[in-house]
Amino acid sequence: MRRALSALAAAGALALTAASPPASAQDEELKTVDIGVVQDSEINVVQKLLYPKAGRSELGFHLGWMPFDAFTTTPVGAVTYGFHKTESLGFEGGIGGGYGLKNSTMRRLEGPAYAVAPDAYRYLASAWGGVEWSPIYAKMNWLGRRVIHHDVFGTATAGATMEQAILPDHTLAVAPTVGLGVGMRFFLGDRTTLRVQLKDDILAEFRTKTAETQGVFIKQNAAITAGLTLLGKRK
Repeated sequence: MRRALSALAAAGALALTAASPPASAQDEELKTVDIGVVQDSEINVVQKLLYPKAGRSELGFHLGWMPFDAFTTTPVGAVTYGFHKTESLGFEGGIGGGYGLKNSTMRRLEGPAYAVAPDAYRYLASAWGGVEWSPIYAKMNWLGRRVIHHDVFGTATAGATMEQAILPDHTLAVAPTVGLGVGMRFFLGDRTTLRVQLKDDILAEFRTKTAETQGVFIKQNAAITAGLTLLGKRK
């Protein structure tokens, strides 16, 4: 019932927003002029962006967490650098690091009740490169006081990941990695953005310690990150 009421409240708020006159903040920022009905063929009239990315580099600093592994929980950090060829297509590379900590499941299995040590590996570092596709640029009115410009993007990457066994021998494994991610970039100004992202890296990890994990072991490292990025000067 609470969820239904919340949904109705949200729908009502959206309806009120749509029915209300434009916010003063939006008028001040965009200097809106009534140009009548815009046809599909005249889309260039409204497609000019306040914060363009085309032809600009982007340097980013990110912090996050890998909370979804069965046996570990991992704080992570990353540095990225990319270039936006167009508003929708860009290229980016990055390096990341972190340290996988035993989660409650791992500690319980190692405890006296089970006395079992799973062949788990902790994340240490990774490097990658790939493409970024940004099909959506949008604006939203925040409480009638500010217009927030943002985009929505997807990424596809390839690279390598280094992990370490949690078992006492601490074996290292370097695994080829492919990743897919989605995220949003909120423009704080012409050269600064707040970027949030969910990315799932898929590792092909070779393990030899136990019969259950001999050969290639497929593992997923899904991370949620947030960070600040700095765009290069406009061309």
